[in-house]
Amino acid sequence: MTDGPLVLGIESSCDETGVGIVRGRTLLANVVSSSMDEHARFGGVIPEIASRAHLDALVPTLREALDRAGVGLAELDALAVTSGPGLAGALMVGVAAAKALAVATGKPLYAVNHLVAHVGVGVLEDSGIEGFRGGFDDGLPRDLGALLVSGGHTEILAVDDLSRDVRLLGGTIDDAAGEAYDKVARVLGLAYPGGPAIDAAARSGDPTAFRFPRGLTAGKYLGSAERPGPHRYDFSFSGLKTAVARVVEAHEAEGRAVPVADVAASFQEAVADVVTRKAVLACTEQGLGTLLLGGGVAANSRLRELTAERCAAHGIELVVPKLSLCTDNGAMVAALAARVVAEGREPSGLGFAADSSLPVTTVSV
Repeated sequence: MTDGPLVLGIESSCDETGVGIVRGRTLLANVVSSSMDEHARFGGVIPEIASRAHLDALVPTLREALDRAGVGLAELDALAVTSGPGLAGALMVGVAAAKALAVATGKPLYAVNHLVAHVGVGVLEDSGIEGFRGGFDDGLPRDLGALLVSGGHTEILAVDDLSRDVRLLGGTIDDAAGEAYDKVARVLGLAYPGGPAIDAAARSGDPTAFRFPRGLTAGKYLGSAERPGPHRYDFSFSGLKTAVARVVEAHEAEGRAVPVADVAASFQEAVADVVTRKAVLACTEQGLGTLLLGGGVAANSRLRELTAERCAAHGIELVVPKLSLCTDNGAMVAALAARVVAEGREPSGLGFAADSSLPVTTVSV
């Protein structure tokens, strides 16, 4: 099926300005402008810089997406935008642009959830998902879970109905995994963004060289299936980040060279271990037979390898969209909105505001 509503989606929750256009389940354009290089010298995303970069990039990105798709604004059936969660200032730029377009074109506007949109890419025919013919199609698994790992988010979701019923099973209580990668990379003197740099360094390192802590995995946090602890499916990476810093400080204080590759490999193993262990635990206990891995950190080789290994061991089918659809993009916003439009849901109108802490249970505002 390639017909359906023609929807343009705008994404600006962090440091990527994304505009995507889909017709039903067919991806027509996916254009992303990143301000990553502008944040490199700070070792992390600076919200004010990200917001200003969105202002500069949004119109050129919009024009390029329309050109690639070969459509005009007048042909659109609907507009969509990420209204949250994300950086408040960055979200405001995308929301303001989407509202301006809605007023100028008279097209209905749908405000959607950034996290649910990461799952929404699975319905696209060009999602790159193997094992499912052209993405999930209308056969979206009823037992679908999602593990989203990025610079701003680390969450486990249960997706009972993509457009109506999504539950948060667990999430990070401090740093997101990607944020921890960036901070550890800076401590090790590696490049920004930290994810690719640590992944590369870890290839020649020993993942057992240092036994770094696995946050929130003690019995008092996990509890049991019958009596779950307060953080059974949650994550914490602040202690891990501190442990890495202490190892580096100890080597430097003693005048010894820091074993960067070993530290990187051991840190990466700790992250992948706890993230995959808790994701598989949630799936088995919640009856989720399919797990979608998304977010920018889905590119990490060890995370993909260990997730696949543990899912296979527990009979869970793992699906991973192609990398260009794992990172933040406008196509995922348009894809989710197209499904909402097709189901006859009412548009959001112009009265909504950007919500940096929008709960995942709110799929569309």
